Amino acid sequence: MGDEVLLLNATYEPLGVVSARRAIVMLLSERVDAIGERERPVVFHSPSRSIELPAIVRLRAMVSINRSRKVPPPTRRGVLRRDGGRCAYCNAAADTVDHVIPKSRGGGSTWSNLVAACRYHNAVKGDRLLDELGWTLSVQPKIPLGLTSLGGVHSIESSWLDYLPTGGDRRSRVA
Repeated sequence: MGDEVLLLNATYEPLGVVSARRAIVMLLSERVDAIGERERPVVFHSPSRSIELPAIVRLRAMVSINRSRKVPPPTRRGVLRRDGGRCAYCNAAADTVDHVIPKSRGGGSTWSNLVAACRYHNAVKGDRLLDELGWTLSVQPKIPLGLTSLGGVHSIESSWLDYLPTGGDRRSRVA
């Protein structure tokens, strides 16, 4: 849908992406300030006022972040996005996620053990190892950086790029 809003900490550090509804509620409760406009304006109306949905909001108060957990846990959507929606075995369109080392053989649900896969190859592989099948991966599974680590983002606003780890410049921002 594309109505997500980038949420920044008071220090301009990206915290994640929130829905349009959540962003509007935070704006109305004065917990955030709008700091970035959308490429295509989206306006929400109520009987008494209209409010334009910003592309970026910044918290007015600093929230502490658990530094030991910088990488979000893997999700189906995140793995498919990281792998470009292509099967790691045949490069066809992927619609499932496969454990490279099956869970039944001690493999975990980690970024480095999950790959996007088409239904056919996921079913054929089952709980076998790649060596047993003579298969190789077309991609090396790894922890995603930047845009893919934001979770369930449907589209990226160009105004977000200056605030994301892999986009734009990294000059410091003064509040």
